[in-house]
Amino acid sequence: MCHILVELEHNAFYTIKKLNLDLKIVDEKRLLQLNEIDELRLDAYENAKIYKEKTKRWHDHKIVKRHFEPGQHVLSFNLCLKLFSGKLKSRWLGPFIISNVVPHETMEIIDELTNETFKVNGQRLKHYWGGDIDCQRLSINLFNPK
Repeated sequence: MCHILVELEHNAFYTIKKLNLDLKIVDEKRLLQLNEIDELRLDAYENAKIYKEKTKRWHDHKIVKRHFEPGQHVLSFNLCLKLFSGKLKSRWLGPFIISNVVPHETMEIIDELTNETFKVNGQRLKHYWGGDIDCQRLSINLFNPK
């Protein structure tokens, strides 16, 4: 950011007095330079705005649109795997049932086992088309056979 207008004017006036230059010519030149600085600053703002719009378009293009309705079975992405990674652990938990679709792609889901209701971002859900297999229990049973 350019916050040097007062400093430029003061230093320029001191230099003009010291060198005995024509004040009108120097004043016009200084105004032109200040206008150029404003134009450069406005161009930088415009370029930053264009860059942000392009980045947003690219990011939005990568988002997968999924349509959910109440009563559907879904799987939820397991965020704990980023902390405790494992090769054979499933990345998805569930199945859960969607109880309510809230605006801005937020879903209220119900855990079938505990009947707890919580809200989840719709991007962290995917449709569950399988049978009654619980992904979390399956991974536990693989490592702890009875």
